[in-house]
Amino acid sequence: MNLTPKQLRILQLIRDWRVRRGYSPTMQELADEIGVSKVTVFEHVEALIKKGALVREPNKARSLSIAEGIAVPDEARPLRFPLVGRIAAGNPIEKVADADEVDLAEMLSPPESKAGSMFALKVEGESMRDEGILDGDFVLIERTQVASNGDRVVALLPDGSTTLKTFYKEDDHIRLQPANPSFDPIRVKFCQVQGVVKGVVRRYGR
Repeated sequence: MNLTPKQLRILQLIRDWRVRRGYSPTMQELADEIGVSKVTVFEHVEALIKKGALVREPNKARSLSIAEGIAVPDEARPLRFPLVGRIAAGNPIEKVADADEVDLAEMLSPPESKAGSMFALKVEGESMRDEGILDGDFVLIERTQVASNGDRVVALLPDGSTTLKTFYKEDDHIRLQPANPSFDPIRVKFCQVQGVVKGVVRRYGR
């Protein structure tokens, strides 16, 4: 897909906002992030919609999202994933954006594979310890809003915080189960799945 640098940056920002907060930025917030006028951002967004890279729900604010089947270019390079923030594996925390990447080619030498629509998060906390996900690890996340029981997910909670837990849909609530007896399960009526864990990367020394 032929994108200008600013269009690429807009796609990245929308992807990152939706992961961190569950909704897209406004036109003004996009304009402030990339240092252009709101009118210019609107023109870029309309161009991205016409190209099929973005979709927008009619008459609904903050509804921009990456079109199905579209990988943001920084997600598509083999063994390199955008690092879009940190994720709590203890008590939920508000995630913040980091303009960085996790490049597995520099850490490991596995066979070539396609990253697809994936991103990376750095784990903070020990609540997933018994699943082998430790403080300081990087988890590789496949972007999806659908999870099955037993999936390890990035979940956006009703209070706006995010956490990494194992997902279980029960009779009248969702249980987000830690893998450490020192932590209690989080039980909520609703949460928004931001992605499912597909891998864990740990680096020892240099």
